Amino acid sequence: MPETPTSQSSDSLVQAQRAAQLCVEFKAQDVTLLDLKTVSDMTDYFLIASGTSDTHVRSMAEHVMEEMRREGTRVQHVEGLAQGRWVLLDYVDFVVHLFHPTLRQFYQLERLWSDAEVIAVDRQGALK
Repeated sequence: MPETPTSQSSDSLVQAQRAAQLCVEFKAQDVTLLDLKTVSDMTDYFLIASGTSDTHVRSMAEHVMEEMRREGTRVQHVEGLAQGRWVLLDYVDFVVHLFHPTLRQFYQLERLWSDAEVIAVDRQGALK
């Protein structure tokens, strides 16, 4: 039975929220989830988070990719992993942007996509 757009969108939200939780568990800073469905047809969600260093950004990206893969969701495209300044993980229905704080401040994706609705990220559900 084919998925309806609503159930597919709901699944992508659950997956984006799971990726957000993985970032929180890995001590990401300023985790933000944007709903792009009403402002772009490029993807449904942007997850934006910061690490404290290049190493932290790389480690966080590897953690997200590994855990999502383990749970059955594979990344379709990865950029910037070797450098660790801005890592992009493209899951098609949602895109994860992991930044070094300096680059996040420079690119200001939240400002660029300010028409998108911000979805709350539960920081309490993270493992300690």
